[in-house]
Amino acid sequence: MDGRDDRQSRRRAALIPTGAQASLSPRDAELWTAAAAVLRANDVGGWTKPAPRLYPHQWSWDSAFIAIGLAHLDPARALEELEHLFEAQWTDGRVPHIVFDPNVPDYWPGPDLWGSRDVSAAPTAFATSGLIQPPMHAIAVWRILEIARAEGVSHDTRRALEQRASSLYPKLLAWHRYLVERRDPERSGLITVYHPWEGTDNTPRWDAALQRIEVGELPPYPRTDVSLVDAAERPTKAEYDRYLWLVGLLRAAEYDDEAIRRSHPFLIKDVQCSAIFTAANDALAQIAEYAGAPARERDAIAQWSRRSAEAVRGCWDRSLELALDFDLRAEHPVRCVTSAGLRAVSEAAGLAPLPRGAARPGTVRSHHRLPPLGGHGQHAALGRGPREDRGR
Repeated sequence: MDGRDDRQSRRRAALIPTGAQASLSPRDAELWTAAAAVLRANDVGGWTKPAPRLYPHQWSWDSAFIAIGLAHLDPARALEELEHLFEAQWTDGRVPHIVFDPNVPDYWPGPDLWGSRDVSAAPTAFATSGLIQPPMHAIAVWRILEIARAEGVSHDTRRALEQRASSLYPKLLAWHRYLVERRDPERSGLITVYHPWEGTDNTPRWDAALQRIEVGELPPYPRTDVSLVDAAERPTKAEYDRYLWLVGLLRAAEYDDEAIRRSHPFLIKDVQCSAIFTAANDALAQIAEYAGAPARERDAIAQWSRRSAEAVRGCWDRSLELALDFDLRAEHPVRCVTSAGLRAVSEAAGLAPLPRGAARPGTVRSHHRLPPLGGHGQHAALGRGPREDRGR
């Protein structure tokens, strides 16, 4: 990340077109221009900070969404966003949820809290966290290629983008393999998360699991967030204490997945993350074609997609009409109504990419079916069945 000032000044001059697309309505053109201005202001030269002061580092799945937006402005720069993130990939395949900018040393919680430099699998050239976030990255890479085709990018530029996507493929494959082998050793098709920060932060989906956690003694700590944002809009101190306690446990385990599975108090099969993983595997399958991946890899990717799709459908709760997470420690589904429970529907309705060369209709459709009207099929395999869960 060093030398960002020169890159930043060059990128800001070239990144964002001055006007919106001519086909947009005046209102949409105004939104387009404003969004482009945000990306321009937060560009750090090769990567983008999600917020100028509150989130001044590179966040994993933020970068995936940012890259999709950048693809409409500069597809090459969009791909660079993800290339930079994957430079900080761990040797076990995980993509850390934060890559820290050494030029912003005063942010807290910073690298010292995570202690990842002491972990052999962590990168030596970057300071990172030890958590992950949902695997939007293959989806973002594929969308960059789709957008480049749809918006008339030159043939030579598209070929260069496809070659760069092919170069990213082994890293994306290692990332997906980590999720399959380390975050779903049961081969349930559902991804296990270890911390609220591995997805939707202080969602009420995690409240019950957090309440069970007994927090030991913590040293006093600052909070960058409440110095910048109204404290009423941020997690409470009691919640933050639990967040930090969980980080401490993960750090003490040196982020070893096997050790974490044995003793960590927060283990949840995240249905939203798992639904995203289904679509991400479909996108990775398309990238594998460009990369000329061997048949065994393409077969493995297809198997991962099928297993996750079936598992997410099996989490469907007929009474709530939502897909539910599963708390491995409590051994029951998390009966909490949030938008995350709609991921099963949105994945089936169109998050996954179309086959290569297919026309994209107004409403994208995946090859996966909508969830069945049954309930708790996958949850019964993980813990208590639906009969024990009634009335919760």
